[in-house]
Amino acid sequence: MRETGGSDGATTITPRRLRRTVLLVAALNLAYFFVESGIALAIGSVSLFADSVDFLEDTAVNLLIFLALGWSLAWRARMGKVMAGIILVPALAAAWQAFAKVSHPAPPDPLALLLTAGGAVVVNLACTLILARLRHHGGSMTTAAWLAARNDVVINLAIIAMGLLTLWLGSGWPDIVLGLIIVVVNVAAAKEVWEVASSEGLAARALAGEEID
Repeated sequence: MRETGGSDGATTITPRRLRRTVLLVAALNLAYFFVESGIALAIGSVSLFADSVDFLEDTAVNLLIFLALGWSLAWRARMGKVMAGIILVPALAAAWQAFAKVSHPAPPDPLALLLTAGGAVVVNLACTLILARLRHHGGSMTTAAWLAARNDVVINLAIIAMGLLTLWLGSGWPDIVLGLIIVVVNVAAAKEVWEVASSEGLAARALAGEEID
């Protein structure tokens, strides 16, 4: 199926292109998950570990989009709410790691942290740009994928800043605090995706002729 121009000259995003794009994004996220999680565990970084789980979450989100693009509006709305739940997974991982490290806040290796976070910025920025033109064409599911990639870039930059602060202070507390901030960011993203999915659910009910309160 070819991509054709609309009456306004805009490019029509085909389901085939959507599937191909989200599959590429899923592959990028899965590959960097193994890189970042291994380094995070080796150096004992709360924020880096939470971010690595985020890569796994993004992989799941994009794979689910790949499978669900042919579904009806109602089913896409339901899947959007599932996406909102998946986005909370890294938040729970970050909270658990932060709690475990409070009693012994040893600083992670700043250099390894900075290099790994820098690589994460590159991967997430690439995913954000890839998904940017598609985020309005797959409903709540592609909104979920784009939001996750966008938020990850911000988080990665924050990890880099935290790594520099750790290098200066020689303390593990900046890492713990940032891990908790990641919790807040992911909860906000989950809320936004849930609201988009709820709007789609209402639209599906309206199309079915149901009365909406």
